[in-house]
Amino acid sequence: MNNEARQFAKGMSFLSPWLFGFLVFTLVPLALTFYFSLTKFDLLQRPQFIGVKNYTDILHDDLFWKATWNTFYYTAMALPAGLLVSLGLALLLNVQIPGRAVWRTIIFMPSLVPIVASAMVWMWLLNPRLGLINGILDLLHIPRSPWLSDPRWAMPTLAMMSLWGVGNAVVIYLAGLQDVPAELYEAAELDGAGPLGRVWHVTIPMLSPVIFFNLVIAIIGALQVFDVPYIMTNGGPVHTTYFLSMYLYDNAFVYLHMGYGAAMAWIMLLFVLAMTALAFLVSKRLVHYQAG
Repeated sequence: MNNEARQFAKGMSFLSPWLFGFLVFTLVPLALTFYFSLTKFDLLQRPQFIGVKNYTDILHDDLFWKATWNTFYYTAMALPAGLLVSLGLALLLNVQIPGRAVWRTIIFMPSLVPIVASAMVWMWLLNPRLGLINGILDLLHIPRSPWLSDPRWAMPTLAMMSLWGVGNAVVIYLAGLQDVPAELYEAAELDGAGPLGRVWHVTIPMLSPVIFFNLVIAIIGALQVFDVPYIMTNGGPVHTTYFLSMYLYDNAFVYLHMGYGAAMAWIMLLFVLAMTALAFLVSKRLVHYQAG
């Protein structure tokens, strides 16, 4: 064995744990899911190959389109709100203020709380009769809101709750802000730019790769939202908060229509890929990378 072959074998030996994990836990399950999407499979009997029937049935499934609309509606509200709030908090925490480290810890801590625990706390806070939020509204002489029990308020309430977990994005923004060269701020100040001008013309362009990264992560998370609405509303009221991931779960594991659920999973994957590809396409004009 020559030296190049030995080097290749050594490299593959180091890569083998990752390759094994990717093969067993990603590639094989992905291939099996696609196969099951072409079958009628209830987990109890052998899969029966039916071709693309599951996909054609999905196209005529009104509840699927309702769940899809709910998913994109939630994404349209939660995605920009999360990006703006996390970026705003990061900008505030990046200046020299008293107790900055304490505020950073406070903002990051909610993202460490288990999702089920967070959902239970929010269910108490939003309780129409005994909830703390409606109690505060009473003190301010503002009419109470039914929050999650009203079809008009349920989806905006879930979008608002998603801001509870912006701590991870804030930390990433803070790391990116440390890489913005101070001389750019000095040059902008000499040119007469005020605080907002420096943010718009210096901070945002230099931070655009970080914003883009958080955008892609947020797109993937929003299109797959499941746990919080499943715990708090279970899709109600009247399917107002019934998301695509919840419909997939019900078909696969409640109704045991595993083939139908697998086909839905692939459609969800296509939605995620399409939205991510659109973000990459737009990023070519809006994201600026530092040279060198």
